[in-house]
Amino acid sequence: MRSLIGALVGAFCVAGPALAETPAAIVEDVQGKIDGVEFMDYVAPGKIIKLGPKTSITLSYLKSCLRETISEGVVLVGTEQSTVQLGDVQRAKVPCDTKAAQLSEREANQSAATTFRTMRSDAKGAPSKLPTIYGVAPLVQAKSGSTLVIERTDGREPTISVPLKNDVMIRGKFYDFAKAGKSLTPGGSYLAILGAKRYAFQVDASATASPTPVIGRLLRLE
Repeated sequence: MRSLIGALVGAFCVAGPALAETPAAIVEDVQGKIDGVEFMDYVAPGKIIKLGPKTSITLSYLKSCLRETISEGVVLVGTEQSTVQLGDVQRAKVPCDTKAAQLSEREANQSAATTFRTMRSDAKGAPSKLPTIYGVAPLVQAKSGSTLVIERTDGREPTISVPLKNDVMIRGKFYDFAKAGKSLTPGGSYLAILGAKRYAFQVDASATASPTPVIGRLLRLE
């Protein structure tokens, strides 16, 4: 078995070198010891993950909104889904918005500039849609040491201000509203403020407080 896994890893190394360091997926869960991969790591296309007996990993793909739970075997990370050998994979499409999961600073600033224009109808048609999260408790990627401010833009709601200290951050770079017991309003539009940067987004009208896959509530601000 070890020699077969070694042969597969060798084949993957030839057929699937790392395409780029741009993240393809985020590690949502790890069961057992897996070398080189931890909870809430990003993985790039071409990454090879070896899963031993009784180990599993859950990957959420940023581009395709596929959530994979993979048990044992050898995994080759792709751009939209994994290739799995000698293991079992269960895939499910989950509600997510790639604009929210991969919001760049330039896009964020553009979104912020158009926040209030999207609040009213355009004579030529419906307003453009803001990046959307599908859970009421965002998982925000931001630098530790800064302060995150969340303001509602389409109604009255208390402003949320959170000092992003190390002791409240996951892996030093994620702030989980669910873990902190904070939530937003389904259907609401918001502005996330981080220093001089502004990020506009909205919460899907059907979002609930029920446990939601990471990819559906991820806001990458940094």
